[in-house]
This record gives sequence, C-alpha cells and structure tokens, in this order.
Amino acid sequence: MNKMNWRNSIAILVLGLSATTFAQSNLLNAKTPDQIGKKTEAELSADNDKPLPYGYVHDRDILMGKRIWEFIDLDERVNFPLYFPVEGDVMSSPDRRPLYNVLINGIKEGKITEVYDSSYFTSKKTLKDIEASLFMVDTTDAGREQMNEDINAYRKRVVKKIVGKGKDRREIEEVIEPTKKISDEFIRKTEIQAYDVNAYKIVGYWYFDKRQGELKYRLLGICPVVPDVYTMGNVEKDYIELFWVYFPSTRDILHEAKAFNNRNSAMPFSFDHLLNARRFSGMIYLEENVYGDRKIADYMKENAQMQLLESDRVKEKIRDFEQDMWNY
Repeated sequence: MNKMNWRNSIAILVLGLSATTFAQSNLLNAKTPDQIGKKTEAELSADNDKPLPYGYVHDRDILMGKRIWEFIDLDERVNFPLYFPVEGDVMSSPDRRPLYNVLINGIKEGKITEVYDSSYFTSKKTLKDIEASLFMVDTTDAGREQMNEDINAYRKRVVKKIVGKGKDRREIEEVIEPTKKISDEFIRKTEIQAYDVNAYKIVGYWYFDKRQGELKYRLLGICPVVPDVYTMGNVEKDYIELFWVYFPSTRDILHEAKAFNNRNSAMPFSFDHLLNARRFSGMIYLEENVYGDRKIADYMKENAQMQLLESDRVKEKIRDFEQDMWNY
C-alpha cells in the first residue's frame, strides 16, 4: 500500500469491513450446493449499504494539488485481485469476478454511463465505439480458398442493366445478393476477454487539505489496457486504451463487486475499497506539467531504469510536500 495515503486507508477499511461480512453467506448452514450464497432477509438488510461518500472539499481548502497518471501492471502479484479469476466456474459467482468484467458488464447493462475516450473526460464513448475494439471477424485461409472458387457467389454485387425500349430506355442498378455462404468452420471470431487485459491506467488527484493538515488522494478515472484485437495473432501485439471510466460515478457498482482477499476469503474487499485504499502497485508515467502533460517516456527515452527512477522522484516530491509542512 502506498505510504502517502495511510490515513485515508484506515477510514475506508473500517467502513469496508461491514460490507464484506457475508461473502461466504450460508456456507456452513447450506444443505445443498444451491443454498450456498443465499442470504437471509436480515443479512440482506445489513448488507444494503453504500460506499463511503467522499465529502465536499472547497477549492480554498486545497493548498497544493497535482494530477497524476499511473500504470498498474497486472503481472505484479499485489495486483492479482484486479485480474483474477479469468476463467472457469468461479467467474459465474457474483462474488468472484475480475474488474474488467465488472466494468464492461456495467457498460453493457447501462449501469455505467460516464465512459470517455481519454483521461481528460471531454468526449464520451458509446458502447458501439467500444465494441468496435472488442470484436473482430475474419476468414481463415481455407475460407478464402473456398470463396475464390466462385467469388461472385459469395459477395453482394451491384450490376447495371438496360431496361425499356425507345424513349423509355434507361439504365438501372440491380442488387444481387450472395447465393453462397462461407462455412462457419472457416469464420474466425476474436473477442477481447478478461484474461487479455494487460494492465490498468488510472488518473487521480493528490492534494493537501489545509483544514485537516493532510495529504489526500482522490481517484478520478480508470482504463483497461488491452491488445488491439487486430493484432491478437501477432507475436508482438499493439496495446490500446479501451475506454476511460469516470471513477466517482461507478462507485456504487464497484462497491457491490468483490475482489478476493488472499488473507481471509470470508472477508473480501470491494473494488471500490481496493482502489480508494490504493491496495495496488502503480508506476507513475505522467504528471500534470507545463509541457502539455508530456509523459515521462517522452523525456526519458529508451531507458526503462531512468523512467522508474523518475517515477519515484515524482512520488517522493509529492510525499515530501506533506513532510516539509511539519518542519520547523
């Protein structure tokens, strides 16, 4: 956990525990497997809570503020709760879903509406726009060979015909529908799944609250990073930002979805708690700056070690602001 926000984490943790008490509901009392997970009316009433509200922060109370972008690598063990489970029967359980499925299902069901194409949240992205990056339908080599045997029979064509005589003679266009269809076995359908998610990008705001004398963090947006569906078959894939979700608008959805707690499976964390409490490892790749918010990689080129050191320098600069406030 990041040291810069330990105070916020304690408050969120205390309130988050009450929401996860019944993760293994009825497990010890169930007589048949289908009774596992079914809660009593008392349990449902106790579990009918909401995420901890942020509260109002006046602009005059912010002594220092800095917008920061981070990269969450899902290959790091500490970030596994954001990634797993990605396959098997476990995914069908409402208490065990990867973050990607929670987000994409929320968008498809219309529960998550604040979806954008960038981390500046200026232009909205529709489900149709997202699906264009999720699916690809292609024909295999065997299918192309089948189509080349009689190519006109497999495609829709527009031909011109002369009709009428004399003064009534005119040219018309006639649409000829395909007479043959490529066999389904020769159609290759590719769809981005939860196991394809490589990382998440997040943007948040670090600020010093002068009324409370604390350095605080507010998560603003999150974005799954996935392979470009058109490069899925390549050895080296291209990765894209699938969509940016404005985080405060999704808190109710993420509060209901649970992430696995490896230390105590009876008390999982909600994704809302996990992200707000910064129970993940992230690397800063961009900070708000005078150069048009240029990325660290733009001025620390082709040197991964220097980029990591620069990321740590930015992190230390923010943390030191709070430490310096108490120096005499």
